[in-house]
Amino acid sequence: MKKILYVILAAMILLASCNDDGYVTGVKAPSGEDQLVERIDGRVVLAYATYYGAAVPNAAFFTHLNYAFAEPYMAGDEYAGIGLQGSEARFQQIVDLKKRHPELKICISFTNSKEDPRGGCFSQLAKRDEYRKAFAADCKAFVQKWGIDGVDMDWEFPGLSWSGDANAYDVAVDVDNHVRLMAQLRETLGNSYLLTYAGYCMGKTPVAGGSRYIDIAAVNPYVDFVNIMTYDLDESPRHQSALYDPAAYSDCTRAVQTYLSAGMPAGKLVLGIPFYGRHSFSTAPLSINYKNIITLDPQQYKIDNWDDAASVPYVTHKGEYYAGYDNERSIAVKGDWLLAKGMAGMMYWDYDGDDSSGTLLKAVWNVVMKKRE
Repeated sequence: MKKILYVILAAMILLASCNDDGYVTGVKAPSGEDQLVERIDGRVVLAYATYYGAAVPNAAFFTHLNYAFAEPYMAGDEYAGIGLQGSEARFQQIVDLKKRHPELKICISFTNSKEDPRGGCFSQLAKRDEYRKAFAADCKAFVQKWGIDGVDMDWEFPGLSWSGDANAYDVAVDVDNHVRLMAQLRETLGNSYLLTYAGYCMGKTPVAGGSRYIDIAAVNPYVDFVNIMTYDLDESPRHQSALYDPAAYSDCTRAVQTYLSAGMPAGKLVLGIPFYGRHSFSTAPLSINYKNIITLDPQQYKIDNWDDAASVPYVTHKGEYYAGYDNERSIAVKGDWLLAKGMAGMMYWDYDGDDSSGTLLKAVWNVVMKKRE
């Protein structure tokens, strides 16, 4: 009889542990939650989850989650509102994580509109005060409607457009208008909501006719923290996210120093790492997710090569440099480095790039939440 009761009790516990996050919690979580160290308040582990991603993220692995993306719309030269990329059903999956994890902070990340043939909307909407106010009001209404925690701005970047269309940016005014836009967002959102942005490895940089990128010092008063995109800093045969590599276009050390030199407090800086390898910006394959890196044919590829000076691994293909990426070892090194500087934590692009065991997820959490000696 006791044996039967134990079986029934075990079944009840198992059923109770199933939840709408898409994973099971209990005696031993399949994702390896039992291997996570204790959370330290104030530190940031931030994941980006995409509208096209398949996984429902396991909220045990992060403190903040940014949904990528939403976008603004322009109808000709008139501001026309905002909308989600992807389906509301996908976004609802993300929002529902807060039902089981009320301490989780969720932000909506805004990028330039895919529907704008020019390749951007921010430059146009940021030029007029009435549009900035309307956009900020729409952002506040959105976070209130969905019960989320704030807005993450991903204008890549003022004074620049990856489309190459000269009508999509304006080096004469974009950088200053970006500051005005962030100031308006803070005024409209108030201090009850988070306001962050995705940061480049450089600050405001003079170019012919004006400037590009972000005026770090001017935006500083309005933001809670910055997610520095310290990845895609170069392509093969150089490392994309080296801790230090003078041969690369940039590296983590130089990028972080840019922000510190501009007066951004270390406690408002979050270091970005890739959950993928970068091969090229123009030649296929452009990139490869970590979960695919570890399954590469060992007859053709060698993974986990290590560069001591840069403190990162890389993949070789038939002996030639193929892609730079991050693994458990480099995450641990970067985590110790950023904590020694007093930085807030670490973020990654993106959640779906990790393997089924959560190897990188656990590595990020454990080093960011590491107790200082």
